[in-house]
Amino acid sequence: MKGVVFAGDRKLELMDFPDPSPGPGEVVLEIRASGMCGSDLKFYRAPGGPGRTAALGLGATSGPLIAGHEPCGVVVAVGPNVPQNQAWVGMRAMQHHYRGCGVCPQCSTGWMQLCDDGVKEVYGVTGHGAHARYMKCPARTLVELPEALSFETGAAISCGTGTAWGALQRLGLMGDQTIAVFGQGPVGLSATLLAAKMGARVIALDTAPERLGRAKEFGADLLINPAETNDVLGAIKEATHGLGAHASLDASSNPLARRQAVQCVRTWGKACFVGEGGDVTLDVSPDMLRRQVTLIGSWTFSTVGQAECARYVADRGVPVDRLFTHRWTLEQAEEAYTLFDKQTTGKGVFLPAA
Repeated sequence: MKGVVFAGDRKLELMDFPDPSPGPGEVVLEIRASGMCGSDLKFYRAPGGPGRTAALGLGATSGPLIAGHEPCGVVVAVGPNVPQNQAWVGMRAMQHHYRGCGVCPQCSTGWMQLCDDGVKEVYGVTGHGAHARYMKCPARTLVELPEALSFETGAAISCGTGTAWGALQRLGLMGDQTIAVFGQGPVGLSATLLAAKMGARVIALDTAPERLGRAKEFGADLLINPAETNDVLGAIKEATHGLGAHASLDASSNPLARRQAVQCVRTWGKACFVGEGGDVTLDVSPDMLRRQVTLIGSWTFSTVGQAECARYVADRGVPVDRLFTHRWTLEQAEEAYTLFDKQTTGKGVFLPAA
């Protein structure tokens, strides 16, 4: 089979790999949709070679690895020792893209990326991912895809949309609140869509007019372009009776945006960081302590949270498919990532089985 490999320095290759076979406790997914995530760009842009995963502090790798960590497809092979109610041939499934020890308190509650013994693989980063026709993974990492949802929606929930869901749950967002979402890429736009569906008032911020336009379509009540606004904090306060937002979410990783995400919330407000990498500088006393502000770091979601997000999207008819503006074959990978690298468009997805 063919697989997309990040060579580093904004280069990639479509390489040949053997079709995978499942071992004990494993399955093989035929990938029907493999989403493109903003964090993929960190590996796409990073210097090539075995150490490229250091871009997110995930350790070194050796040898070519298939990219893509938003997998969704159909189980086509099941290895020995897989319980029949865990996975079966024909099962429509998303994949939680981490492998831990499987038995520690974190793994046993679905948080395999937080494994007490250290995460063993991040699929698409330190283990073969989903930018290929087939993908092998432990059966315990599968999350059943509701019949009402498309494979593309399942791929989005497998990272970007699921990450936004996890952050909103950590924030405890309610329908009578206002949230400021910094960055309207795939994760931020998902947060805008979900928060609006929950009934919250959404202030969407981005420097790309195209992305702000999409945020408006997805339910944002107020749009702010920080590149064209002299006083971002003042604009948010003006829209919230001088108090500030109840909550904020930063999906941009930009140091200034992160600081403003903390500063823009009202007394007793909550700010959540989900964008990977980078840093932030805060004046702790005025920015946090003297306003009783809670700062939350949120890294993706658990298998339980992934299933809950999928059920919510299915039950409420959330149009997650609309996140995707571009659909690609594996052979178009170079064109796909060149466009995605500009960070002005919507979300892309590979359809390897098309």
